[in-house]
Amino acid sequence: MQPALHPPASLDDIERIAAFSDGDSGGNPAGVWIGAALPPQAQMAALARALGFSETAFAAPSAPGGSDAGPGQAPQAWRVRYFAPESEVPFCGHATIALGAALARRFGDGRYTLQLNAATISVEGRSEGARVAASLQSPPTRSAPAPAALVEAALALFGYTRAELDPRIPPALAHAGADHLVLALDSRVALARMSYALEAGRRLMQEHGLVTVVLAWAEAPQLFHTRNPFASGGVLEDPATGAGTAALAGYLRDLGWPHGGAIEVVQGEDMGMRSRLRADIGPEPGASIRVSGTARMMDGPA
Repeated sequence: MQPALHPPASLDDIERIAAFSDGDSGGNPAGVWIGAALPPQAQMAALARALGFSETAFAAPSAPGGSDAGPGQAPQAWRVRYFAPESEVPFCGHATIALGAALARRFGDGRYTLQLNAATISVEGRSEGARVAASLQSPPTRSAPAPAALVEAALALFGYTRAELDPRIPPALAHAGADHLVLALDSRVALARMSYALEAGRRLMQEHGLVTVVLAWAEAPQLFHTRNPFASGGVLEDPATGAGTAALAGYLRDLGWPHGGAIEVVQGEDMGMRSRLRADIGPEPGASIRVSGTARMMDGPA
């Protein structure tokens, strides 16, 4: 029987799911709330702030009346909004994976259509014992060279020099539902050294309309290690970032990188929350990126 959907009364109504887990550990904790209709914006923002995860997804059936399905059927189309502790974001990959896991557990394995603020995407979920495998199709991608002034400001923020950048992957602005600055570094040591002041990072990201900065190191053409400062949302660093991974993958396609159709991404190691992401890259420029991983249920806040 389909469980009753009801407005949230407390944080207990929000599922806690770690997306892009590495087996039974790691992953990025996300909140997922599912109900008959989205709560008021102020309430969603307050709940996300109180939960404290980097993002919380709120989902309700997209059709008027609270359901787009017939009797006994699960809703297949959902209206979704994402909130970080400090702001609403247009798209969040790890919260989408967590939502896909929650929908699969509640309504059964399958593909669900998600209507975001400015795009329509999809997520698939498939139960695998205690975990759920999930994949999303990102919004369309695009990329452009990053302005020199922004690059210099970002290097100064993180304490890097231009000599530590990988010349094969020039700094870029990349988009796959949200805007990111991509900085590719030439060593794992440089990536591990990343640090910055949260408030200074927030000012930089807000000034340039960035959701995160994607710091990446290419261990091999199809294996990347990344870190994602998320100061714009009030979070120092994300341990797994599906939106940033999709943006990076779209940029690599634009760049003509020898990705061979997919990249694997390891993130969160330097936070003690190792996460695994896969991005499948089709040949069409600007097309959606498929990002996949597993999700594990959490007993409570991380």
